[in-house]
Amino acid sequence: MEKIENYDFEYYDRGLINNIYRSGFHLDGSLSFLYQMLKQIDKYSYLSKEAKNRIKWFDYYRKTDNISLTCRHFGISRKTFHKWKKVYNPTNLFSLENKSKTPKRKRQPVITDLQESRIILLRKKYLCYSKIKLAKIYENLYEEKISSWKIQRVIQRYKLYSHPKRTAKITKKRLRSQRKKKITELKKKKRVGFLLCLDTIELRSLNVKRYIFTAIDNFSKVAFARMYKKANSYNASDFLNRLIYLVNNNLENIQTDNGSEFEKYFKQACLRLNLARYYSRPRTPKDNSVCERFNRTIQDEFISLGNYTPDVPRFNRNLTEWLIEYNFNRPHISLNYETPINFNNSTKVLPMYPSDTFTCFYNTKCYNNSNPFIGGGCPIWASQKNQIYWFFCLCNEFFPKPFCLTIARRTIFSLYILNDCFAEVIIQI
Repeated sequence: MEKIENYDFEYYDRGLINNIYRSGFHLDGSLSFLYQMLKQIDKYSYLSKEAKNRIKWFDYYRKTDNISLTCRHFGISRKTFHKWKKVYNPTNLFSLENKSKTPKRKRQPVITDLQESRIILLRKKYLCYSKIKLAKIYENLYEEKISSWKIQRVIQRYKLYSHPKRTAKITKKRLRSQRKKKITELKKKKRVGFLLCLDTIELRSLNVKRYIFTAIDNFSKVAFARMYKKANSYNASDFLNRLIYLVNNNLENIQTDNGSEFEKYFKQACLRLNLARYYSRPRTPKDNSVCERFNRTIQDEFISLGNYTPDVPRFNRNLTEWLIEYNFNRPHISLNYETPINFNNSTKVLPMYPSDTFTCFYNTKCYNNSNPFIGGGCPIWASQKNQIYWFFCLCNEFFPKPFCLTIARRTIFSLYILNDCFAEVIIQI
């Protein structure tokens, strides 16, 4: 805390003052009023929406000097206006914040010392019994009815658990966990990119496990899939980054199940990309029916026809060819027998493709010629940045003239590159 000479107030923001001094400047006393004014403005930036609306009431009232006109203008009653006028303090705008509505006198649990000692004895004797069983035994033994919640409070206060470590671990986990938003809370809208559904397929053959991450747009039915050796959160975040690259950040909400592969790194990726995430209810596959149907389609129309191989790169190359067939040629009943790409064009919505990367290979906004990791900032997966950069360099060597691609060709090239099929792209070119 520092005190400015010849003034009666003190500064508490020591970090800001130290930064000013380290930059070679000095906080002069003549600037102290400006400093205080800026601090006041910053303080009131945390006002709630309701408080800001009430400030508008009194600003309008100050101009008109008419309470009835002010109430009619804002659609409020005179009683409400007078209520807030009594507490309004022009020097403290936080006086217009909502007041707490909790009762002044709350109900308190009443447990006598005798009841508490009896409960402790019963709990120590029957350590594994539930609170309801203990309440019944208490009533039979002492001929006095007691609430099971009183027993619960005594158990919590004295930590009379059969497995204290396990109970403490569960309690800590519950406190850390946040409330999950269920998919039933989301009001679905009919537009591309509003909701993308994700799921995982587990494949087993000859004691070898492989996992396919799948994603499909809930409205347009444009789909993407990729095989991994493990179903962990690191691979799930990698899949999400590839997906974001494919849709060019045109994504609002995602839906997943409660699996562990959609935690940790995947959750961090969602926070970094500012995506709203919704969860399917446990043991309710109909919540994610679109992606579940796509999972069955990929197994019936691709894997079961002899296309499975535990070799991940080879499988992803074959899968890319099938995804192109699925998105461009296969009619969909839910789309009135149109393909997803044609459906997007018919509804005047651009299909899923990274528009800022393949305008031409000479002008790729994702990468800088001097440094492949500096540029427009598409969220491309970290492990593949270098490969794609050198692929662009290779294209520039073979094709000296820049060339532009159609929308359909851009999508095909994106699917090839996202599954590491660089040779196929050169063949297509």
